[in-house]
Amino acid sequence: MMISTWRKRRAARLAGKQLRPESETGDIHEVTIPNHFRCPISLELMKDPVTMSSGITYDRESIEKWIEAGNATCPMTNKVLRNLDPIPNHTIRKMIQDWCVANSSYGIERIPTPRIPLSSEAVSEIHSKIKTACRKGDQAGCQNLAAKIKALAKESERNKRCLVAAETAGVLSSAFEEFSKASFDDHVAVLEEILSSLAVLLPHDKASTYLGSDASMDCVVWFLKSEDLSTRRNAVLVLKELVPLDNRKADMLSETEGAVEALFKLIKAPICPTATKASLLIIYHMVMSSSSSPTNAKTIATFVDLGLVSLLLEMLVDAERSICEKALGVLDGICDWDQGREKAYNHALTIPVLVRKIHRVSDLAMKFSVSILFKLCMNEKRGNGGVLVEAIQRNGFEKLLVLLQVGCEERTREKATQLLKLLNVYRSRVDCIDTVDFKNLKKPF
Repeated sequence: MMISTWRKRRAARLAGKQLRPESETGDIHEVTIPNHFRCPISLELMKDPVTMSSGITYDRESIEKWIEAGNATCPMTNKVLRNLDPIPNHTIRKMIQDWCVANSSYGIERIPTPRIPLSSEAVSEIHSKIKTACRKGDQAGCQNLAAKIKALAKESERNKRCLVAAETAGVLSSAFEEFSKASFDDHVAVLEEILSSLAVLLPHDKASTYLGSDASMDCVVWFLKSEDLSTRRNAVLVLKELVPLDNRKADMLSETEGAVEALFKLIKAPICPTATKASLLIIYHMVMSSSSSPTNAKTIATFVDLGLVSLLLEMLVDAERSICEKALGVLDGICDWDQGREKAYNHALTIPVLVRKIHRVSDLAMKFSVSILFKLCMNEKRGNGGVLVEAIQRNGFEKLLVLLQVGCEERTREKATQLLKLLNVYRSRVDCIDTVDFKNLKKPF
């Protein structure tokens, strides 16, 4: 019976029919969608019918995908479209809505009246108003415009693409810089609204020109330290777009008071996976920006003292791939330093986690895991072998052999080869245990 019902539904869909749910008697009632109500591309009932210059009506989503794919011809007639702007077909839309209402007893819902999509002309007008508000110091006006932009971007992907294409993020970033240069206490509300809008529109290259200034960076970090979770999330998402573009931004962030502590807090008390990933990416660029600079050394020391090494290792036990890769990247940068390695040596999870991640996550995670093991083993000075012995106990030797057989990039291969030579010295002295068994490991929390 289930297979028969599925076949009926599939056949109806291919024939342009919708099925009413089964009645009490078990019968299925079919409703045929009129051909002129179906999009020629998707063959589905049109929700937002628009007419192109060729005179053919399509569903807006389908024809826009067609045009965005680089096509400039009408899918039905194959004629070149004189104008790529779709025109709403209100007549067909109203007919479809009436048909939906007439067939509501068959389980067909009325399509909503679509909102008029944002145009480039409307965006230009908003830009002009924002610039005028900035010149006049009109905080309320600029705040309302920023809120309007955020609402438009969230309304539909099409609106967001239109705003991004018009470089709205650059206009908002310029406004953010202007108000941040003035009295910060007097402009908190407008700056917070602009930051919220930017978090929706980013990434955008030109935004970094304005947001990277001293005044802007101080303001973003101030919001990063906010007690409001949404504000902190917006701040870290904006910083994520700035720091990877320029090492100087990473150094600037490291020197900004409270930035390191605020980022650590986002890792220790996560808001959401997106914010956690953004925080890890920022910290990675901070610890890797310039390995020998005094600023970098101070940043590493602060992160280590806060307990970042332990936090990363505990996170790595069951983290999903993206977070795992970023956490390993941060740990790799920290292990370039003596104080970072010392914390890793003294943590029970270090070697079990690193050995386990060699083959279980991704090529990038493998690269970082081998690099961290290499740094720890090469700098091991304890007479009993320390991490070298533990790596062998956790089947690290076998994992590295498999790595060489499977293949990896040249630098990772070199490190793995040197690690095997180091481990081979202690191999005959220890017994291996299952690297998957974490039951007997006590986490220090």
